[in-house]
Amino acid sequence: MTYLIEVKNLSKSFRSFEAVKDLSLHVEQGECLAILGPNGAGKTTTFEMLEGLLKPDSGEILLFGKTWDKDRSEILSRIGVQLQETSLYKRFTVRETLELFGSFYKQRKPIKELLELVDLSDKMDVELRKLSGGQKQRVYIAAALINDPELIFLDEPTTGLDPLARRGVWNIINNLKKEGVGILLSTHHMEEAEYLASRIVILDSGKIIAQGTSKELIEKFSGGEKVTVRHGTLEDVFLNLTGKELANV
Repeated sequence: MTYLIEVKNLSKSFRSFEAVKDLSLHVEQGECLAILGPNGAGKTTTFEMLEGLLKPDSGEILLFGKTWDKDRSEILSRIGVQLQETSLYKRFTVRETLELFGSFYKQRKPIKELLELVDLSDKMDVELRKLSGGQKQRVYIAAALINDPELIFLDEPTTGLDPLARRGVWNIINNLKKEGVGILLSTHHMEEAEYLASRIVILDSGKIIAQGTSKELIEKFSGGEKVTVRHGTLEDVFLNLTGKELANV
């Protein structure tokens, strides 16, 4: 089986600091894999290596069974990337922004279809500076989808959004999964990972310390002798594994 992403023994250091240590994971078609971890856990470094922005010190990265060194152009045509921080020209309209991104690719998804997917059809001719934070984030996701990718990287796509705007992004991600798009998702929100992800990887200090479905992780790490009046949650798992409160992440 050829995975959309297959990573084997990936490591990356910055001088004496080991950001990622011997990391292995995979993503299948139509699957959302969520990566959780505190600040400094190695999430963004991992994303940047997988996106071809950083070269690993060791290990193997295969996207669609291909490597960045030999098949960069093909890989770029088949993936979409929504970065953790995005800054676009705010006086462009939504349509102009997507037309600009579309000009980078031979294959382009119709803008009207994209705006329907992200629920922004009525904002087509509105400048980005006049949009709310949640609406801008949906434009950034639409830009990452302009080439109709088979695989999309979403690095903390709902950070700073209110609950309603966050739900709007969740709906987009669920629709992408139904279309068979593979998704690698980085998030600080436990309920987001539990709701969206087929599987979850928990990183701490650059290493994978647990992985599995949310149900598997809760059953494995939230049981024992602790007596509560509610079911175990991913917040419990995170605290047990990292010793860190979610509020401090």
